[in-house]
Amino acid sequence: MNDMAYIKYYGHSAFELFLGGKKILVDPWLTHPLKVEDPLNIKNVDYVVLTHGHDDHIGDTLDILKNNPNAKVVAIFELANYIAEKIGDAGRAIGANMGGPVLLDGLKIAFVPANHSSPIGSPTGVVVISDEATVYHAGDTGITSEMELVGKIYKPDVALLPIGGHFTMDPVEAAYAVEMIKPKVAIPMHYKTFPVLYGTPEEFEKLVKEKAPDVQVVVLKPGESWEIKI
Repeated sequence: MNDMAYIKYYGHSAFELFLGGKKILVDPWLTHPLKVEDPLNIKNVDYVVLTHGHDDHIGDTLDILKNNPNAKVVAIFELANYIAEKIGDAGRAIGANMGGPVLLDGLKIAFVPANHSSPIGSPTGVVVISDEATVYHAGDTGITSEMELVGKIYKPDVALLPIGGHFTMDPVEAAYAVEMIKPKVAIPMHYKTFPVLYGTPEEFEKLVKEKAPDVQVVVLKPGESWEIKI
């Protein structure tokens, strides 16, 4: 699998992306109630990308960085500095902000607005751009009209969207988001981790078929991978 572009889901909002020859973890909270992987088993990480500062998104970042001494964290400026302070190495943090992409070894990573809260810095979504594909991880967010701009500017091939409700979009809002973003593939996240997250992938898929029938919905169980073929 290491030679092809793929997306691996670890549950909640945690994903592993392999793009541009780089292994990227996004919001790596792996020790959640649906845990399928020990963070100490995650090796050869190049970048850890964080969308915001809530514990269920910072997750196991510190352990992963300690276990992958060449990995760097990429996040909104204040959050990146916070992680750098925790690991005692400012050289391993890449602080960014909303706007044009950050250039990273052949990859581009753009932080975009999210409609949420964050105890450290601003909440964001993130767009990872490579030669193989462009992947948009929306982070925790309610629906926002800025998603239409994300679709128009970055034209993501894959959108990773929260559907659980209560703290984020539910399937209804997420289906409208798909209609605005117009990805080729939509993958639901941030559901079933806790009882309060009521949204289901079945309802999301049904609504996407109604609102954006050209978009393929790929539902991944925690631990499953999907090869990117765009």
